[in-house]
Amino acid sequence: MSDHMQIGEVAERTGLSLRTIRHYEQVGLVTPDTRSQGGFRLYTAADVDRLRLIRQMRVLGFDLDEMRDLIALLPPATAGSERAEEQRLTLLRDFSVLTDHRCADLRAKFDAACEFLATLRERRAALVTGATHEDTVEHVESHS
Repeated sequence: MSDHMQIGEVAERTGLSLRTIRHYEQVGLVTPDTRSQGGFRLYTAADVDRLRLIRQMRVLGFDLDEMRDLIALLPPATAGSERAEEQRLTLLRDFSVLTDHRCADLRAKFDAACEFLATLRERRAALVTGATHEDTVEHVESHS
């Protein structure tokens, strides 16, 4: 087995569509290591890891520039100056803080969505039983 994968296998491993992977290639977020004699893109395990990271960032609402910035920080760096390493660590910390805030925001949205779903279920149940909204609220409050 070769160390390289075609785009279909990469899509399967990352959960991304072929179109999305090609888009990320066009915007420079990932570059296939090489191409086969037939011109097929060939990716490495490192490319798959990068695409998984991009997928995670996309879910949290990071834009393409933010993705590029973070990806530039993550490959194994050659020995650099102490100042460069400090800057790299600071940027990684900043991305961590931003990600933590976005996760908290998503948790709050998820909680609100669950509350809304409970409200819809409650209203649907009331309609099925013929109870009014006020009857349902009184019933819930009397059992609290």
